[in-house]
Amino acid sequence: MSDPKGFEKEESVNPASTSLQAIVFSQEIQNLATKKNESTDSSIIMAKPHAFFYALIYFLVGIMAISDWPAEDRPREKLLQKGAQSLTDAELLAIFLRTGTKGKSAVDLSRELLDEFGSLKALLDADQHTFCQGNGLGAAKYAQLQAVLQMAKRHYEEILQKGHALTSADATRIYLSHQLRGYSYEVFAALFLDNRHRVIQFEELFRGTIDGASVYPREVAKKALQLNAAAIIFAHNHPSGINEPSQADKHITQKLQQALTLFDIRVLDHFIIGDGVPYSFAEAGLI
Repeated sequence: MSDPKGFEKEESVNPASTSLQAIVFSQEIQNLATKKNESTDSSIIMAKPHAFFYALIYFLVGIMAISDWPAEDRPREKLLQKGAQSLTDAELLAIFLRTGTKGKSAVDLSRELLDEFGSLKALLDADQHTFCQGNGLGAAKYAQLQAVLQMAKRHYEEILQKGHALTSADATRIYLSHQLRGYSYEVFAALFLDNRHRVIQFEELFRGTIDGASVYPREVAKKALQLNAAAIIFAHNHPSGINEPSQADKHITQKLQQALTLFDIRVLDHFIIGDGVPYSFAEAGLI
């Protein structure tokens, strides 16, 4: 049967073809909207109505600002309503970035950066040169980030400042993580405590490969006696991110325990700082 006079037969829609056309036509729409290309012919777009429809959706979604999102989806409002713990890494980073780039919201840019760097930790640990290579980042953002990280570090330093008793294992973990995470080499440190488990001093003792040849129990005991410490919590980082103890870690911990027992100084724990929750020798039954 022939088509009614005056009507053209509607061509079938191929989803794959339409999506491809949509991507191409979305640029035409952008050119028209911004008037950056005076040669853009709107008839080219209208020739394929299905592709035009999808392209229009792609374009509008791409330029929609976060302020146009529903309130419950906006990172800042979500944080205020539900707490920072409810946000994804991308949403937290978006609040830090504040703005996106052309055609990208702050959240979209954050997702892109997390994919580029591999993780939030990798982005936060990046040196200035590497950080500033990221899209939308620069020296000002790097300085801002370092200030935020330093404030967090000092916050936990105040929690465990001299004379404060250790009443929270979580606070101790977080404090040690802020002190040791991010180094590209191993650092062995100690938290010296009095007989009421109040903090006397935190000190980085050794750097390099942590094994029996680089950590000296005699030097540790000497420092503990100088500070009149009654107990010690050890900690060292694993730059690889793996927070499981090696045989060398277990061996040096035993040597330190044996040496300090002679002076009636107790080893309360030894934390390994890597990715995730720091490993506790005490919780694992190794002390």
